[in-house]
Amino acid sequence: MIDGKWKTALLWLLESGQHRPGELRRRLPGLSEKVLTQALREMQTDGLVHREVHDVLPLKTVYSLTPFGRELSEALNSLSDWGHRRLEKLNKASSAS
Repeated sequence: MIDGKWKTALLWLLESGQHRPGELRRRLPGLSEKVLTQALREMQTDGLVHREVHDVLPLKTVYSLTPFGRELSEALNSLSDWGHRRLEKLNKASSAS
């Protein structure tokens, strides 16, 4: 569900609330429109992301996390915290040598 380079970053960005696709692309330099669209579609299919289209001209599409997506994001926060502690430990060890 969170394979690839961009899905975890998208989860973390969407944790703060709804975002339009253009906002997501601006916040993640190097992410192409094609890859963004594919990742969001896959995440929607997996039940992580909700897509809402507002009936205005031009069409306004926003993405947000589903409760399941929010739960996954919270679980990944613990893993991220562990990774940061591990990096600090490695940096301290390399500074001591």
